[in-house]
Amino acid sequence: MSLFTKASVDFAIERIDVVRLDIARSPDGLLAGHDLMSPYVWRAEGRTRLLVRVLANPLGPSDPTGIIYSGQSDDGLFFTMEPKSVLEPGPHEEDAGGVEDPTVVIGDEPHLIVFYTGVDAQREQGSLLVATGPNLKRLTKDKVLLKAPEGEGNIKEATVARGADGRYRLFYEYARDSASRIGLALSDSLMGPWKAAEDPFGVRERSWDNWHLSTGPILARPGEPPVMFYNGATADARWRIGWVAFDENYTRVVDRCIEPLLVPPPPKERAGTDIAFAASCVDHPSGIYLYYSLEDRVLRRALVRRLAPVG
Repeated sequence: MSLFTKASVDFAIERIDVVRLDIARSPDGLLAGHDLMSPYVWRAEGRTRLLVRVLANPLGPSDPTGIIYSGQSDDGLFFTMEPKSVLEPGPHEEDAGGVEDPTVVIGDEPHLIVFYTGVDAQREQGSLLVATGPNLKRLTKDKVLLKAPEGEGNIKEATVARGADGRYRLFYEYARDSASRIGLALSDSLMGPWKAAEDPFGVRERSWDNWHLSTGPILARPGEPPVMFYNGATADARWRIGWVAFDENYTRVVDRCIEPLLVPPPPKERAGTDIAFAASCVDHPSGIYLYYSLEDRVLRRALVRRLAPVG
């Protein structure tokens, strides 16, 4: 039996703001001429913290597919960035080509656990890795958590949640049949071992998410179904942001959006990509702050309001 008496869920976007990163402190032009992706934002010690994937534009043949930098903010929109990166590629093969998609989890000691995607030196495969440490300045790459068999695509974009049963759920994106899907693994510990489970949900025919799926942040409030703001796309990779609600142990979908919650505006350049991609959310007294990237280039924050059930 579900803990929830009402499964009806719906959301609306109230406002969209530009997220800006301060580059004035870096004499070498840090972030100038670079794209910004995968903004992972959380609250700690009274401030808003950020990890973000930074990559050169255009991306040269020897450039890493990502380097992860950190920043902090008072208002959640203007971030002062640290000049030194938090995670860089290498020295091991699994992430020699780039580091991407950071996700922060507060461990038990307490210390930080950063799940991230490592791209191999040939840029042919992505694996799910983890780094740990007492703070962002003292992270140590720990181990490879999940890796697809050689030649079978990527495992990336970690989202971590805990069910009512106390067990952890690790959602991740993986590649199958030239498409992205969302996989799920379970563990009694944040550091694993992780046991694969059935995919939590799939694509829908004749819909905006009929070909690709990728993980997004989870909103978990007491007494309400946990909700993932996930990313979905058609075969031509027009990515939009939607939502799906689960039961308390993420074993069953109890509700799912029909239309996308967030559709990107037309790209500013004709060659631009038609992509909005959710990366993190902060549950704030003012509402739900959803952080995402546009065109794989710039960062935005949407103020999302949960709507009360009708009747």
